[in-house]
Amino acid sequence: MSDIIKLLPDSVANQIAAGEVIQRPASVVKELMENAIDAGASTVKVNIKEAGRTLIQVIDNGCGMSQSDASLAFERHATSKISAAKDLFAIRTLGFRGEALASIAAIAEVDLKTRRVEDEVGTEIRMHGSELKGREPVSCPPGSNFMVRNLFYNVPARRKFLKANTTEFRHIVNGFYRVVLTNPEISFSLAHNQTEIYSLPPAQIKQRIINVFGKNMSQVLIPVQAETSIVKIHGYLGKPEAARRKFGEQFFFVNRRYIRHPYFHKAIMEAYDQVLPPDTVPSYFLFMEAATESIDINIHPTKTEVKFEDERSIYQILHAAARETLGRHSMVPSLDFSKEGDIDIPVLRKDTEINIPRENINPDYNPFKEEQGGQSYQAREQIVNQARYSHWESLFEDIEKAERKISEALEENVGPGADRSESNLFQFKQKYILLAVKSGLMLVDQQRAHERILYDRFLLAASQDRPSAQQDLFPRKVELNAADHAVLIEIFDDICKLGFDIRDLGDHSIEIKGIPADLSDKDPSIWLDHFLKEFNEKGGDIRGERDRMIASALARTGTIKPGKVLMPREMRELLDRLFACGEPGFTPDGKTVFRILPLEDIDKIFN
Repeated sequence: MSDIIKLLPDSVANQIAAGEVIQRPASVVKELMENAIDAGASTVKVNIKEAGRTLIQVIDNGCGMSQSDASLAFERHATSKISAAKDLFAIRTLGFRGEALASIAAIAEVDLKTRRVEDEVGTEIRMHGSELKGREPVSCPPGSNFMVRNLFYNVPARRKFLKANTTEFRHIVNGFYRVVLTNPEISFSLAHNQTEIYSLPPAQIKQRIINVFGKNMSQVLIPVQAETSIVKIHGYLGKPEAARRKFGEQFFFVNRRYIRHPYFHKAIMEAYDQVLPPDTVPSYFLFMEAATESIDINIHPTKTEVKFEDERSIYQILHAAARETLGRHSMVPSLDFSKEGDIDIPVLRKDTEINIPRENINPDYNPFKEEQGGQSYQAREQIVNQARYSHWESLFEDIEKAERKISEALEENVGPGADRSESNLFQFKQKYILLAVKSGLMLVDQQRAHERILYDRFLLAASQDRPSAQQDLFPRKVELNAADHAVLIEIFDDICKLGFDIRDLGDHSIEIKGIPADLSDKDPSIWLDHFLKEFNEKGGDIRGERDRMIASALARTGTIKPGKVLMPREMRELLDRLFACGEPGFTPDGKTVFRILPLEDIDKIFN
């Protein structure tokens, strides 16, 4: 029998590596930006077309490469960052494996122009699917200019599974954030389809955050700082009242590298315990510095997952630093944070001597024995309790009056376990509508029912171009971050067909003069925030698909939420509108709106 084990060709091995390193266009942007920073660039420009599908260009003024280095850079595991295994535990650069350029070249058409300052001419390298297509001298400025075209052109399965342009562009912007926030001394720019999205000059870290996320950030950032023998922490926390219902402004960095860390996120969330609005997440931008030998960044190809030697201690330090910062700014109840200097968190080591605390006690003391003055402990306690609890009834008079009024109001609508409305129509737990039907009992999810109704209305408005708008007497100005603003402008004509009256003010701001009538009771800034989150997650590019995605995102944004008490007329109207829909039984994404519990099944319960 012949041998069956064989070595893979380099082109195939590179494509396999690309599957781990290059997951989408955002991965290419991240790798090339990090290479530019490692090259010592002071200016980095990023140009994107069609969310990176057709073009990703990254230009820097870094050190550049010689002709031989430029050729070798596309070989797998070719790197200038490490030379021995021990170097993995002393890494300060962002890239070090030597996989990025080889992986990019394996699944795209790459054109590199690069020159060192000391060289008179530069070098141009052209790679197509790991194959060298050309290498020749070229006139170019110092630094490097990477042009990546037709990503995944030779891996159609990977290209097929790319998301909509709005989704892919959102991932690019998120990756852009992670690089620019930790390098505020570098100038960055980002353009999409020849439209400038960001132009960030060098700045202090707080100003960089404001430049990225909008002017509103200047009013909500609280500085945080802590220094211990394990880790140094500095950065900013967001005020609780500025917390949002979606993730997106939560960043951890260690040694100038972005990381994901759910355990540390939990430490911050617990610091905000009992001060956050329900279902919201605070903003935070936290930069940590730790000894390189105490962390391992080589556990995942994307290098966003980092292993710490002493995670539990860092968790406690983060929690204490965040809690102290919030306390200093009167965001949480505190005892005394007037002590000068940084917080002192003891760190236990193997050789730490533990001293058991001792208390001085009097074993002969008897609290029940009469003391001088003739009063026993019980007598003194009785006097104290009488003073403490006297006139307590008056504290609850107003509450009792309010409760009586509420009970009287609810008596007409609320029964045991259900809100009574009509003889055969009930609201249960402010979430479901129960309706007696001929075959049994119908249970309707009120939020899903409303979502189905709104979706059909928005979709009809989009197809007929006959919007139903509610004009606002006082137009509302809303400031967006650059990425959300770009998405909104891209779908501007589509949402205006649904009843929006919006004007672009420039500088990433819009003015809302009118919104669809079904959303008229919503705060524009809230529904816009929710809508953009929904659309970014499930947006579409094809015209019909985009209309459905916009209608679906708006419907989820505008639904009545669980906990809302519905009056009898509102419940009846909701059901009438639901069963006028073409598919009343399911939401746009296929979730069940109502079920019928047959009478026979109910009878079996009591047999």
